[in-house]
Amino acid sequence: MGLGCKTMLCTYRINGEEIDSLELKILLINKGVDIPSDEVYERFSNTHRLSSFMAPGACNCLLLPDNTVVHIWNAGPRSPFTIGIAESGNVYLAYDGRFVTEVDFPPKTRFYEQYTSKGMPFSMIAVLQGLDVLSFPYLWPCEYARSGFSCQFCYTGAYTEELTREGKPGLPFPKPQDVAEVVNYAVNTEKLASYIQITGGSTMNTRAECHLVADMLRAIDDLAGLDNISGEVLVYTSPPPDPAVVDEVFQAGTDRVACDMEIWDEELFKRICPGKARFAGRERQLNTLLHIAERYGRNKACSAFVIGLEPVESFLSGAEYLASRGIVPLPSIWMPMGKAVLGVTEAPGLPYYRQVRDGLAEIYERHQCEPPGSTGFNVCLCRDTWNNRNEILRRKRCCTEGT
Repeated sequence: MGLGCKTMLCTYRINGEEIDSLELKILLINKGVDIPSDEVYERFSNTHRLSSFMAPGACNCLLLPDNTVVHIWNAGPRSPFTIGIAESGNVYLAYDGRFVTEVDFPPKTRFYEQYTSKGMPFSMIAVLQGLDVLSFPYLWPCEYARSGFSCQFCYTGAYTEELTREGKPGLPFPKPQDVAEVVNYAVNTEKLASYIQITGGSTMNTRAECHLVADMLRAIDDLAGLDNISGEVLVYTSPPPDPAVVDEVFQAGTDRVACDMEIWDEELFKRICPGKARFAGRERQLNTLLHIAERYGRNKACSAFVIGLEPVESFLSGAEYLASRGIVPLPSIWMPMGKAVLGVTEAPGLPYYRQVRDGLAEIYERHQCEPPGSTGFNVCLCRDTWNNRNEILRRKRCCTEGT
């Protein structure tokens, strides 16, 4: 049962063990949930942001009692977590049939009902994350995947690779004007988003990729106004041979640029991310990140990592290396969803992720390395760790001192 919010993070009991909201988030992302009854969708879809898991573009999330944002994916009966409706009418989360806590969903939006002026559905272009994030996850195709070298954990890349192998055309990709119209609706019409994430697939022509992103930012500014985005714009891009190429993206108005290293261990990186290792490489990634940090200052460069695929010590070593140089490491929790990485389909247990969280909290605090966002992202631990770093470090000191 839920134990309530004794401190900043709520605590719960599962299998006789007390866990906090971040640990519950990790378990839910690793194991998914089972929503056995359509009644949940029928009851809440009219008042909350919840759609069928089969709906195109669905990016559902739930909110724990302390507003921790958690991505939810339907794992079916194989998941020990179940979502149902209590007699009170509230939605609840259970583990192996035992009540854990009541949960909530973000409020209803008409975002996914919208189309651009050219007739492209918003749901094919962007998704809403958490309470205030508009994310464009795949605005241009991954050429690494088209070449047969997608990252092993990437579902979109695997799909692109499969379509290419079968000689089938991919989905149409939006133009800068389409992106601008989506941002304008989310920021100015419904006022849903304070933070914007822009990304696509890795490309061979990184100069053209940066130019495309710059065009998108200029179109957003012309229609929606970059000044109307109260939070930040974060752009993900492939690392160019000449790091100065990313300057155009900053000049067009982004607040931060991320170049994702994914895996710090170099040998594992080559095996898990064969395209990035073959066509970009570690040196180019680091050169780009260091250029941004040196030219634009601390916390302007970011790098995502998929945690759960390499030893804790390896990830924390990489996080320390980057953070000490003003680059923000962004850990994203691996969602197995039945897809094997190096033959493994099960995520590591909570002890692994606790070491990641505690070590990351120390690194963030030591280097004042603040990740983007405010309330948190669906699958990332970065903002959650930053927001709760003092409590995480206090608990760690208490455990170390035996008090």
